[in-house]
Amino acid sequence: MNAAPALSITAALRAPNDLLPFALSQWDALIRDARRANLLSRLARGIEDHGLLRYIPAAPRAHLQSALVIAQAQTHAVQREVAYIRKALAHVDVDIVLLKGAAYLEVGLPAAHGRVFSDVDILVPFARLAEVEAALLLHGWATTHHDPYDQHYYRTWMHELPPLRHNVRRTVLDVHHAILPRTARLKPDSAKLIASSQPIAGNDRLRVLCPTDMVLHCATHLFHNEELSHGLRDLADLDSLLRHFGQAPEFWTTLRQRTAELDLGRPLYYGLRYASRLLGTPLPPHALRAADADRPPRFVGRLMDAVYGQGLPPVASAEVGYRAAMARHAIYVRAHWLRMPPLMVVRHLTVKALRRRADP
Repeated sequence: MNAAPALSITAALRAPNDLLPFALSQWDALIRDARRANLLSRLARGIEDHGLLRYIPAAPRAHLQSALVIAQAQTHAVQREVAYIRKALAHVDVDIVLLKGAAYLEVGLPAAHGRVFSDVDILVPFARLAEVEAALLLHGWATTHHDPYDQHYYRTWMHELPPLRHNVRRTVLDVHHAILPRTARLKPDSAKLIASSQPIAGNDRLRVLCPTDMVLHCATHLFHNEELSHGLRDLADLDSLLRHFGQAPEFWTTLRQRTAELDLGRPLYYGLRYASRLLGTPLPPHALRAADADRPPRFVGRLMDAVYGQGLPPVASAEVGYRAAMARHAIYVRAHWLRMPPLMVVRHLTVKALRRRADP
């Protein structure tokens, strides 16, 4: 069964002190799995914050220290990239809402500590999307996914433009106009998200989602995503956000109200369930009781436990077993089922399958 490596990572994140008696073989397995899950630098940061790094054997300590250096370099790179984005859009009269990792970093949230980044995500109003894209193209970004079908897929159905890559820096920027596709079953109102966003101190025109919306977006992104290469990292983000914002008693009442307003009860239910079960996220009993109102039917819940229990663990591609492969395929199909009406799902997955078969 492939769940053991993931449990070792989550246990290490929860209780770094338990790592001190680890043998080198255990460290080897843990470091490999943490790296696959994009959690090695977060694990290293947790060990360092507990004052334990100097007690770790030299060989694994070198990997942990290297991960910290890489995370710090990525932090500086993302900060520079945000500055470039702000400059590129300086003459576009629109506020820029940073999402996910860049948002955590710019407002100094614990979720940014030891986090690795793959791209920068921003949210802008749909009506200003063409103007924003034009300004970015003038400043060196270029569209990707040049196939006509892919361009149509993003621009007609999805909640974002095709990813933009900078011609010189090779950095990737995702420009969103919503947090879920226009064809998705759930349709949280982007205007409400933008209206409730909060300015970043010292950075006019840059904003982040308010605390409740940040949590809801994190959970929604994780449980509507088609692949889980960053799944445990996103769950660790959610755990950190809940621990941080949850210190304010009124947060939980506000979260429940906002969840109903944006119709995101089901992804929040899953987020609270798996953050609590895997990472020990402390949740008030009344928050769990409120989330139970959005619990799925029992058989669906059991299926989700099985699928995500097999699909979340980071496993090398050469080691993926039958159950894990089936779980990840189920997650892939489920994400598309949530994104599109049935006939559109069939058409899109058929196109993807034929394209894979045609690739050399």
